[in-house]
Amino acid sequence: MALSGLDIYKLLPKTNCKKCGSPTCLAFAMKLAMKKASLDECPDVSMEAKKSMEESSRPPIALIKLGSGDNTVETGGEIVLFRHEKTFYHQTAIAISIEDTLSDSDLSARIKEIEDISFERVGQRIAIDMIAIVNKSLSDEKFLSALDKVLSKSKKPLILASPDSKTIELALKRCSDKKPLVYAADSRNLKDMVNIAKTYKVALALVGEGFKPSPTLEELDKLSQEAIKLGAEELVLDPGSENLHKALNDLTQIRRLSLKRNYRPFGFPVVMFIKNTDRYQMVADACAFIAKYAGIIVMDSIDRDVLLPIVTMRQNIYTDPQKPVTVEPKLYKFGSPDKNSPVMVTTNFSLTFYTVSPEIEASGHSAYLLVTDSEGMSVLTAWAAEKFTPEIIAETMKKTELDSVVSHKKIIIPGYVAVLSGKLEDASGWEVLVGPKEASGIPKYLKEIWK
Repeated sequence: MALSGLDIYKLLPKTNCKKCGSPTCLAFAMKLAMKKASLDECPDVSMEAKKSMEESSRPPIALIKLGSGDNTVETGGEIVLFRHEKTFYHQTAIAISIEDTLSDSDLSARIKEIEDISFERVGQRIAIDMIAIVNKSLSDEKFLSALDKVLSKSKKPLILASPDSKTIELALKRCSDKKPLVYAADSRNLKDMVNIAKTYKVALALVGEGFKPSPTLEELDKLSQEAIKLGAEELVLDPGSENLHKALNDLTQIRRLSLKRNYRPFGFPVVMFIKNTDRYQMVADACAFIAKYAGIIVMDSIDRDVLLPIVTMRQNIYTDPQKPVTVEPKLYKFGSPDKNSPVMVTTNFSLTFYTVSPEIEASGHSAYLLVTDSEGMSVLTAWAAEKFTPEIIAETMKKTELDSVVSHKKIIIPGYVAVLSGKLEDASGWEVLVGPKEASGIPKYLKEIWK
């Protein structure tokens, strides 16, 4: 639990030396509690006090970083049970598995397919985050060969999945700098796996008793406590996922215990392997785990029809509800517009923009779209909140020098805010045309009404 100002004060030297810049140690303690100061500013604080405060300030769910350089994935670090309480910060990482029993050609083809998977939604490019190399053959040689192939063709963060600690160590000698996730330690290999993870400074996944399909939380709890005693710091937990009802219950219990009780053995992100082969159930399982509360999901499918609803669900869940997704306010071009092309106006709410823009493109008519800064609100919401007003639109027209872009001085506003037309004409000096209410009416409007 986070320490209060008085708790912190008890750990400080209490000399009121002012070396930290505060008049008293109590004032400095209050700044620390409000995160307006750093403990490093006190030159006389003891190591015991530092250790105690660092431990208390550790997030209830540890933040684990996987990968290296620009290709990193962060998981964990969440502080709430429900998104509306604040927000979720580190979206569930999606990994695709590659088994080392594949032939060289099939292995290369699968890596390429994973690399090529990409979706664009509301202006965001979404790709697969990680690759999980699975030691299905239980052969060192085949596992290392598959690893070499992946390393040569992909920069994505890795999960090294093998029950054999020797195989894992051989693999880490080749890629420890990539900071992979080692999967996994159980009661039989825990000591060896922890020592390897500490030596190579990588994160270690824990799975319940003997890799059995459905370990109990008690087994996972015991394993986590033992790993912590052995000196493991970066852990990821796997409670198993054979039964969806049990998996959701376990995931919720882990999250609640870590956040509400500050229970350290469960204060780590969770990885879930989706083993269901039915494509519809695979989507259902993945979406359920993203909502509650997997940090990483590992799937076998590279079917875009399976992945699209999953990444869409993830994008929706991990969008900050207090910060709407927006596009840049500016003048956008569609086709090859000239001085006689129509100019439409809308807000910078991403969903609005990506609803309007495909309709303009579908019309086959070159056009301009003026996007104003409405703080991420839709047209009607922005109008009601006075963020989409004649004055704001007119000011945006001036900033983009719209009068030098087209010669006709006509601008088309959304039909739902037809009430703005008169005042916008006064504010801008342009002729204001009232467009369709729905974006779907844009092609017909441009074809039949615009002149």
